[in-house]
Amino acid sequence: MANRPIAPHLQIWKWGPHMAVSILHRITGDGLALVGLGVLLWWLGAMASGPVAYATFADFFETPFGLIVLIGLSWAFFTHMMSGLRHFVLDIGAGYELDTNKTWSIMAPIIAILLTIGLWAFILLR
Repeated sequence: MANRPIAPHLQIWKWGPHMAVSILHRITGDGLALVGLGVLLWWLGAMASGPVAYATFADFFETPFGLIVLIGLSWAFFTHMMSGLRHFVLDIGAGYELDTNKTWSIMAPIIAILLTIGLWAFILLR
């Protein structure tokens, strides 16, 4: 039997921020695809159905639960975007140094949270 390298798995690799950001990137992408698509289709259907249907849509998203959905979608968008930008930089060959990679892995979700807070402060306080 040949001495082949075994596939990396959690018994070999230590958990780090880069792994968490990678998993979070996948989760937010799925959330945007599923929840975002549902909201988009509801919005388009409400607009096509007339003022009463659109008023129902708008009223739902003015409730606390509706705001949580919208804030969650915007957080997922910014998190996915920041992680995607991090991966873009890695794809061009930069940022592979351990300290740089760890720093940007920690900063990506923090910047996403700050962007989400900034967006909703702008929306709610205007």
